Amino acid sequence: MLRRVVFGLALAGIALLAMLFTALNQQRFAIDVAFLEFEVTAGLALLITFAAGLLAGAVAASRWVAALLAERGRLRQALRLAETRLGAAASEVTDATASPAKTDAG
Repeated sequence: MLRRVVFGLALAGIALLAMLFTALNQQRFAIDVAFLEFEVTAGLALLITFAAGLLAGAVAASRWVAALLAERGRLRQALRLAETRLGAAASEVTDATASPAKTDAG
């Protein structure tokens, strides 16, 4: 519960700082992107660039996490297979020691 409150307060603080940053940087300039040209303030342009960087970082991190989860799945499957084989080998050893070979002492 406390983590959510702290996270919410931190998010609100970051949003407040972003609004303050945008309000203090009112210089306007033109941006030409392929077939589109528009005018934007410096603060807004920097915030948009920052958000795009965060999004790109999140995509890269999610690919890395997906690779880790896939590796974990492969390792779990290998562990199950090894445990199955070990259990089969242990039961063979137990069966062999439980029934000793009969000898003729005649």
